[in-house]
Amino acid sequence: MSNAEIRGRFVWHELMTTDPQGAGTFYSKVLPWKTQPSGMPDYTLWMAGKTQTGGLMAQPEDARRAGAPPSWLVYIGTPDVDATAADAQRLGGKVLKAPADIPGIGRFAVLADPQGAAFAIFTPGGPPPAGGPPTGFSWHELSTSDQQGALAFYSELFGWSRGPAHDMGPDGTYQLVEHGGTQVAGVYKLMDASKPPCWLTYITVASVDRAAAAAKAAGGKVTQGPMEVPGGSRVAQILDPQGGAFAVHELAKQPAAASPPAEKPAATAKAAQPAATAKAAPAKKRPAAGKKAAAKRPAARKAAARPAKRTAAKAKKRPAAKRSARKKSAGKRSVRKAAAKKSAKRSARKPARRK
Repeated sequence: MSNAEIRGRFVWHELMTTDPQGAGTFYSKVLPWKTQPSGMPDYTLWMAGKTQTGGLMAQPEDARRAGAPPSWLVYIGTPDVDATAADAQRLGGKVLKAPADIPGIGRFAVLADPQGAAFAIFTPGGPPPAGGPPTGFSWHELSTSDQQGALAFYSELFGWSRGPAHDMGPDGTYQLVEHGGTQVAGVYKLMDASKPPCWLTYITVASVDRAAAAAKAAGGKVTQGPMEVPGGSRVAQILDPQGGAFAVHELAKQPAAASPPAEKPAATAKAAQPAATAKAAPAKKRPAAGKKAAAKRPAARKAAARPAKRTAAKAKKRPAAKRSARKKSAGKRSVRKAAAKKSAKRSARKPARRK
């Protein structure tokens, strides 16, 4: 994948907090993550097994002095950080941290959209990672004071497009955002003017209920949920002990009959097709066997009919034989009668002659 194709992708997530050590302990109890030194000063990595999932660092002093709460910062890819930062300013955004290099990693800048939500942009120093968003982050959500204005800003900056919109009644609409034909985020308007616009990251967990319970036990606060959302997934929004907001996301359960992995349902469905076909094969053969049997039956019937025809032929011959016997018997009787008549005549003649 080239740097041009990285445009508009969520490529990194970073927690900026007032207590990095305390945050590391908290999140390790709620999520299947551990912390690991990055090799850079004052920067820690989140690890899911051997896979890097994000970063952890102390909140910058200027952000703390400005009253910004601890937060997760989303990084969005761009082929040119400097040009994108200039475009953001032209579209009404602000540059919170000027473009700078991370030695051996890439170049980044921190911006704010026209409504005030902070985000970062990033250009990798080497080939960008292939595939989708980093492991563990399943969704991104922007709450803003101007939904239409925010959508126009990000669409022009990153080439995002609008997907379906869901009516939330009094809360307005929830607008889905697509990138490359894939839904990557949602945008909705804040109804509470006292809350600042911000990005919220969703992190995948095996059980939202267990994650929410663990967050409470570790000193966090569940602000919404756990609850089910359209599609069957379950979510909960949480504040960590330092005030950083994030959400946990339990993917929808797949049907027990198919039992596919949550992340690859299509591949599993394809894999299941040969087995289903193999099981169905005997059923397909039975009708064919039936047809063969049916085809054989008329021949059997013909074979069975042959003795009957022969018997009928014999039966027809018998009356003819009887008629022939009757004719012969009648002929003999005629001969006997004729002989008797001749004998009678002779007898009659003899006495006459004697006289």
